[in-house]
Amino acid sequence: MKYVLVSGGVISGVGKGIIASSTGLLLKTAGFHVTYIKIDPYMNIDAGTMAPTEHGEVYVLDDGGEVDLDLGNSERYLNVTLTRENNITTGKIYQQVLNRERRGDYLGKTVQVVPHVTSAIQDWIERVATIPVNDSHDQPDVCVIELGGTVGDIESAPFIHAMSQLKKRAGKGNWVQIHVSYVPLIPPGPHGEQKTKPTQRAVSDVRSAGLDPDLVACRCSIPLAENTVRKIADMCQMDHEQIIVVHDVSTTYRVPLLLENQDLRTSLARLLKLDLIHKPAELRAQGKLIWDEWVNLASSNDSVFETVSIALVGKYTSLHDAYMSVSKSLEHAAMHCRKKLNLIWVDSSHLEDAVQEANQDAYRTAWDNISRADGILVPGGFGIRGTEGMIKAITYARTKKVPYLGVCLGMQLAIVEYARNVCGIKGAGSEELQPDCENPVIKYMPEIDKGKLGGTMRLGKRRSIFQDGTSWSRFRALYGSTPEIWERHRHRYEVATDMLERLEQGNGGLTFVGKDERGERIEVIELRDHPWFVAVQFHPEYLSRVLTPSKTYLGFFAAAAGCLSQIIEEFSSRVDLSHKN
Repeated sequence: MKYVLVSGGVISGVGKGIIASSTGLLLKTAGFHVTYIKIDPYMNIDAGTMAPTEHGEVYVLDDGGEVDLDLGNSERYLNVTLTRENNITTGKIYQQVLNRERRGDYLGKTVQVVPHVTSAIQDWIERVATIPVNDSHDQPDVCVIELGGTVGDIESAPFIHAMSQLKKRAGKGNWVQIHVSYVPLIPPGPHGEQKTKPTQRAVSDVRSAGLDPDLVACRCSIPLAENTVRKIADMCQMDHEQIIVVHDVSTTYRVPLLLENQDLRTSLARLLKLDLIHKPAELRAQGKLIWDEWVNLASSNDSVFETVSIALVGKYTSLHDAYMSVSKSLEHAAMHCRKKLNLIWVDSSHLEDAVQEANQDAYRTAWDNISRADGILVPGGFGIRGTEGMIKAITYARTKKVPYLGVCLGMQLAIVEYARNVCGIKGAGSEELQPDCENPVIKYMPEIDKGKLGGTMRLGKRRSIFQDGTSWSRFRALYGSTPEIWERHRHRYEVATDMLERLEQGNGGLTFVGKDERGERIEVIELRDHPWFVAVQFHPEYLSRVLTPSKTYLGFFAAAAGCLSQIIEEFSSRVDLSHKN
C-alpha cells in the first residue's frame, strides 16, 4: 500500500482538504485506484451531534455514517463511495481501545497512549486502506490520509506519533508527506510582503514532532515570487521542486490543474515508485478521459458570463461551510448548464415580521435578495429558529412562480406552508417546531429513539419509488425511464401519513411524486402547475459530483436559468449516483 499524508501547519482552514482531494484526483486520473481517510482529533465519536456552526456541515455516507465535510470533498473529487470507517476520530479510537481493555485483550498490561492508542490508529488505517471504494471493487493502490487540525495541537499528538510509526511500517518508497502551510501577505494588498517565517516554523514544528515532509504546499492569496519560493526552500533545507505554490484561483476545481502544472503527479510517481505498479492500458485511458473532462469543465467556467442568482434561505448562513455540499451541488449544476452561479445567502430569521420592527435594514435586505433571485432553495436544518421566515420564502416562491427546491426541512416546511395557505388546515404545523400544534402535518418517526441523539436518525442511502400517475413530473423526467432512485437521508421527522388525503385534496396541485418502498413515507413532492416547485425528504447534495451532478439540483438550477427543457433532453438518459443501490 502506498500512502500520501497531508498535514497542516500555521493555521487550520487553509485548504488541506482540497489539496488532499486534488492530489488523489491526479493519482486517479493516472490510472490508480485511490482511497481516502480523514483523521479528526476531536473527542466526538462522529460529527453527527455537532452543530453546523461549530464544524461545518455533517456529511452523510451511503452506510449512514455521519462524518466530517472533507469526506464530501474527497467523494466529489475522486468519485468514490466511502464508509464511516474512513473517518477516524479520537473518540472512535479511545472507544475501541477501552472496549478492548474491558474485554481483557491487553492481558493485564498497563494501557497507554504509546503503544496501545498509536498502534490502534495504525491498525485502523492499514485495515481501511485496503477496502475497495469504487465500482470495480479492486483494492486501492494509494491511500490519501488527511490529518485534521494543525501540527502542534495537543489533541493531534497521538496521531502525529502514529503517523511517524506508520511511515516505518509502510517502508521506503511507500510514503509521501505533503505539509500544507500558509504564506501571509503583510500588509494585505498589492504592496504587501510575502512572509516566509510562519512556513519555516511550521516545517520546523512538524520535524520536531517526528515527521519530515517530502513536499510543502504553500497556500497564499497570490502566486509566490521566485525569491520567496527560493527562500522557503533554503531555510527549510529543501529543494526548489519540493515547494508547491497553491495560490487562490477562480474556483477550487482549478486546484488540481494548478498542482499538475507544477508536476506534482510526476513527483508523486517518483517518490512512491508508482512505475512499479502495473496498470492496464484501459485504466490509464479512462483516467485520461476523466482528466480531460475535468479540465474542460474547470476551464470553461472562466469564460461563462451569464449569471443565475439562487437565494439560499437558511438558518446557519453565518458559516457557509454549514451548507458545503449544497453550494457545491449548485456549482456542479451551474457548470453543466454553462452558467455562472451567484449564490445569495439569506438568513431566514431576517424574513420574519419580528425583524421588520427590530432591524428594518436587515429585513429589507433579506426581502430584496428574495425578490431578485431566479430560484429559491431552503436546505435542511433543525430547530424552530428562522423557520417562519423559511415558510414566508416558500409562500413567495409558490405564489410568484419562482423555481423552488426544498431539501429535508425545506420539504417539511413546504408541506406546512401548503397545509396552512392552500388547504386551509387550521393550526397546521410540525411536531418538531410546534409540539402542541392542533394539526401536525409533520410527525416524529415512530422508530426513532427520542432519548438519544447520536446515530439515531433515518440515515444512509434508501430507495424512493416514483408513483403511478406522475409521468407529467418535470422532476421525474430528469431520470428518464428509471422507476426508482436511491438517495442519502438524514432525518427524524416525516410527513404525517394520516394527513396525506387532506393535503392532496387541496386545489394547489400538490402531488406525492415519490414514496419509500412501503409506499408510506413521502420522499418527493411537486406542484403540477408551477415551473419548478419540488421538495425532497432526502439530501441529494451528498451524491452530487463534479462530472455527474445531482439531477435534483441540476433540474432546479436549470429551471431558474430557463433551460430546463434542454437539460431534461440532455441528461434524462444519463446515469447519476442516485441510479445505483
